[in-house]
Amino acid sequence: MMQTSEQQDAGALTHRQIVTILIGLVLGMFLAALDQTIVATAMRTIADDLSGFSIQAWATTAFLITSTISTPLYGKLSDIYGRKPFFLFAIGIFIVGSVLCGLAGSLYELAAFRAVQGIGAGGLMSLAFAIIGDIVPPRERAKYQGYFLAVFGTSSVLGPVLGGFFAGADEILGIAGWRWIFYINVPIAAVAMVVVTRVLHIPHRRQEHRIDWPGALALIVGLVPLLTVAEQGREWGWGSGRSLLCYAIGAVGLVAFLLAERAYGDEALLPLRLFRGRTFAVGSVSSFVVGMAMLGGLLIVPLYLQIVKGSTPTEGGLQLIPFVLGIMTSSIISGQVIYRTGRYRLFPIVGSALMVIALVLFSRITADTPLWLTMLVMALMGLGLGGNMQPMITAVQNAASPREIGVSTSAVSFFRSMGGTLGAAVFLSLLFAYLPGKIRDAFAAASDTAPFRAALASHPDQAQALQGAAAGGTDALNDTSFINRLPEALAHPFKVGFADSMSLVFLVSAAIMAVGLIAVAFLPELPLRQHSAAQARAQEDAARDRAEVTTGGVPPSPR
Repeated sequence: MMQTSEQQDAGALTHRQIVTILIGLVLGMFLAALDQTIVATAMRTIADDLSGFSIQAWATTAFLITSTISTPLYGKLSDIYGRKPFFLFAIGIFIVGSVLCGLAGSLYELAAFRAVQGIGAGGLMSLAFAIIGDIVPPRERAKYQGYFLAVFGTSSVLGPVLGGFFAGADEILGIAGWRWIFYINVPIAAVAMVVVTRVLHIPHRRQEHRIDWPGALALIVGLVPLLTVAEQGREWGWGSGRSLLCYAIGAVGLVAFLLAERAYGDEALLPLRLFRGRTFAVGSVSSFVVGMAMLGGLLIVPLYLQIVKGSTPTEGGLQLIPFVLGIMTSSIISGQVIYRTGRYRLFPIVGSALMVIALVLFSRITADTPLWLTMLVMALMGLGLGGNMQPMITAVQNAASPREIGVSTSAVSFFRSMGGTLGAAVFLSLLFAYLPGKIRDAFAAASDTAPFRAALASHPDQAQALQGAAAGGTDALNDTSFINRLPEALAHPFKVGFADSMSLVFLVSAAIMAVGLIAVAFLPELPLRQHSAAQARAQEDAARDRAEVTTGGVPPSPR
């Protein structure tokens, strides 16, 4: 059916227009999702080539800091000035950062350029979801979820494969193989920029607002030291002088941020009144907890696959396919049910419960658990995560004012990112704190067995490496590749120690996720809007124009 001009003015888009816009959004999201998995797989090779293995974590930390901090900035500014210019800026700065990363000559340069890349990445994901809220009514969003599921599924599988391929190639077209990990972003981003420039035309009336620069500055002062200590605290020591200084500066920054947000009211970077809405409050808490549990699982499971099961990074990426399939399956089912019934509250509750169960089952996995059984638990974890994330974003966007879609959506992404950062720090610290003791226990138990004594007698050259591992030596824990060179009888105790340490991490993660399940139980069920945010804003603007004309006011200038 042809749309009338009145309907088009109200912001309604045809299915074909929406799909065309989604192509550009999907490409942008694909860049952000792929970048995380592809770089992680190749980071060891990159660090060795740039002679910076001991400081490689800074490349991840720099990206994390800028992407996390920029997320709420993108949300608020795009609410004021419109999505398109900021989404194009995010793509453009991501291209610049990618090219610079490919040219890096040292690990310090790479860390600085990854920070530039992170500024772009912070807007790619959050603005894409905000634009979806602009153009697609909440109840119809399920029809288009397949595009985004394809992004996350493809990047989760393709990232480790491409990362392993590029890292394993000495040169491609005369350029070191690992540098193509960054250069491959350029053509994808360029296509996304062209598509978005041509097709993304969302009506927007600029509102005059003060920019909350004090809040933005305070947020930076608060988060930079806290994110830094979250990533570096295990190496520095959580009670070291540097860590304590970061805590103090971060606390001052966060207090200053709260004061700035209170002073700016509705014009704040993150208006505090939003937390008075139960949907937004529950969504923020849930996203933070899910981020902790999700990142904890996603960090530990690949380590288990590579260290205990002996998988290569590429094989480990492919073995995570059940996790991806679980996310896709539950997202499709939940999306279709929400579309047909208009009810969404049940899915985050069920999803959180499935995640708790999956994390408890992960804690029961041992070094001898069959891989197929581990993959079944991965699928269960994916089912829970897929039923939680997308319905929660839908709920928050549905409850938000049409003029605050950006800040509401970016807040959910922001809290999930913060939870993930804290989860990674806590869970890895727990893992490495308990690992030496668990390895000693496993070696003590194995030393009384005949196969272990026979293997040790046959390989006396391995005695020193085993003694270092049993004592929890730094070299053994920093470089676990020696396990692959050991006979199975000698390697098995180390694997048992790692699996036992992993069990404790997953139990803690399950307890944290249980808190998230309790929080989600308070999520209200609101009727899903039948209009997109852009349509709602257009209708509000039209009503305001008519009111001003009727009352003799001066009509606003043309858009």
